Amino acid sequence: MLSRLAILVMILAALGSCGKRRKAAPPIPAGLVELCGNPLLAGVERARITESNPACGIKNPVEILYVAGVEMTPHPVLNCTTANALATWVDSAAKPDVAAIGRRLMKLRVGSHYACRTRNSVRGARLSEHATGNAVDITAFTLDNGEVYTIKDGWNSPVFGKVMQKAYAQACGIFGTTLGPNADRNHLDNLHFDVASYRGGPYCR
Repeated sequence: MLSRLAILVMILAALGSCGKRRKAAPPIPAGLVELCGNPLLAGVERARITESNPACGIKNPVEILYVAGVEMTPHPVLNCTTANALATWVDSAAKPDVAAIGRRLMKLRVGSHYACRTRNSVRGARLSEHATGNAVDITAFTLDNGEVYTIKDGWNSPVFGKVMQKAYAQACGIFGTTLGPNADRNHLDNLHFDVASYRGGPYCR
């Protein structure tokens, strides 16, 4: 027969393991599938993307409709590395930061995703991370009360600016590159996230 002490130890261990369980992911909407082996990603698997420029394209692209229950509009087409980083950011930063002010994050507006182009579409520049599905740009947050905060107008707003800035800061390290309104004029209206890797660590501006 177990002693009272042994029973108490077992109860405490059980409680501790419960506290470490990962929270359940939102259900996958009908007609969509789980993407990249990640229950936080729901959407459609796409056929391989090839371009006349062989440096562009995605071998196994995914079209993402929901990330951790948050609708993405328009639907970004990315590779799985970028999609998984986006899921981590939305679930661990963007959603909790919005929840901290008593609201729910319902949608994220996407400004750019896969596109076979150069950086900032400048002729002769290096190929953009967007050209291989490594990048996604966020331009606005939509809340459960219908309010929409664009990066351009909301970044320095007294109501939502701190939420945006905190969520953006937390993206550094989840992504290899983060560029926002304080980086340069090309990012005054968007948060650029990509999974490029640098010897010196993440590049965050």
